[in-house]
Amino acid sequence: MIIPDSEGGSPLLDEAARELQGATHDAQVAFDCIGLGELDRAHTSAVTARAATDAAVNALQAALAEASARQAGASARASATEAEAGAREPGEN
Repeated sequence: MIIPDSEGGSPLLDEAARELQGATHDAQVAFDCIGLGELDRAHTSAVTARAATDAAVNALQAALAEASARQAGASARASATEAEAGAREPGEN
């Protein structure tokens, strides 16, 4: 499996991708262990898969919050620029 590189270079998205890849692996191990009758190992792998999934969700939530904060900052800067431009006298640059 290939982990996609995030174009923006976000470490949070990279971490989420790694955690999801780990969760996929652990879920497959749990599935295989069930088929082999190794229920203790299947349980351990399923719990590990769930923990990795939870870590990926946390990383994605943090990435969303970061992106939202960036967008809010950009909107505030754009509003300030518009207000500044509107406050100039006609004919001024």
